[in-house]
Amino acid sequence: MRKLIIFAIVGFFAQLVDGSLGMAFGLTSSTLLLAYGVAPAIASASIHMSEIATTAASGMAHWKFGNVNKRMAFLLMIPGSISAFIGAAFLSSIPGEAIRPYISSFLLLLGMYIFVRFLFWPSPSDDKHSAKSAASMRKRILLPLGATAGFFDAIGGGGWGPINTPVLLSRKEAVPREVIGTVDTSEFAVTLSATLGFVLFLGWENFDWQWVAAFVIGGVAAAPLAALLVKKLPSYLLGVLVGGFIILTNSYTLLTVFNQPGTIILGVCIFILATWIIGVIYSLKGKVKNIT
Repeated sequence: MRKLIIFAIVGFFAQLVDGSLGMAFGLTSSTLLLAYGVAPAIASASIHMSEIATTAASGMAHWKFGNVNKRMAFLLMIPGSISAFIGAAFLSSIPGEAIRPYISSFLLLLGMYIFVRFLFWPSPSDDKHSAKSAASMRKRILLPLGATAGFFDAIGGGGWGPINTPVLLSRKEAVPREVIGTVDTSEFAVTLSATLGFVLFLGWENFDWQWVAAFVIGGVAAAPLAALLVKKLPSYLLGVLVGGFIILTNSYTLLTVFNQPGTIILGVCIFILATWIIGVIYSLKGKVKNIT
C-alpha cells in the first residue's frame, strides 16, 4: 500500500512538472519503476497506459487555458502516433538504454541554448509572436520531429516532451506557453498509439493495474494546476525553467550512464542547480524592465 501511495505522489509531481514544463512524466515515472527492478518494456507499457488518462486531462486543461496551437498539434501527433506504435512493437528487441547517451547529449546542447536564449534574449510578448509561431513551424520540421519523438517515447518510456519541447523552443519564433501546451496535448494520441502496440505485443497480463491506477490518480490531480501555471507564468521565465530542467536531467543521465562516482554526480548536479536558481532570479529581477 505504501508503494502505491509513493507512486501516486510521484505521479502528481511528475505531471505537475510535465504539464508546466512540457516534459518529464514518462521519464520520471519510468525511472521509479526501473529502480524497483521492473523490466524496461513492462515499465514503458505501464506508464503509457496511465498516460492515456493523464495526457487527456492535461490536454483538456491546456486547451481550456488557450495554450494549444491546433495546427502544430496535428502535424506532430500524426507521425508521432505511427512511430510510437512501431517503437512499442520493437522495444523487446531494441536496447533503449544503448541510445540514451546520444539523445541526452543532443538534448543537453539544446537545453544550454534554450537557457541562454531566454535568459538574455527573452521574447517580449506571447501575443506578438503567437501568430508568427503558428505560421513558421513548417511541415518539414514538425513531421520528422513528431516521428522521432514518438519512436523514442515508446522505446524509452518517455521522450515525447524531452525531444519535442527543446527542439521547438530552440526556434526564435517559439512561444513557450504555446509549445508546452501543444506538446502536452498532442501526446494523448501518441500515448494511445503506443499503448495499443504494447497491448498487442506484450498482452494485457503484463500491465500492473495498481501501478497504473496510482500514477493516474496523481497525474490527473496535477494536470489542471500545471496548465494554469503555464498560462500565468511569463514566457521568458518558462524558457529559463525549461532550459535548466533539460540541462539538469540530461547531465544526470549522462553521468550515470558512464558510471561516474556518486560524489562527482552530486557535485555536478549541485553546480547546475545553483546556476539554474541564479538564472531564474536574474530573469525575475532584471529582464522584464529591459523588454521594450
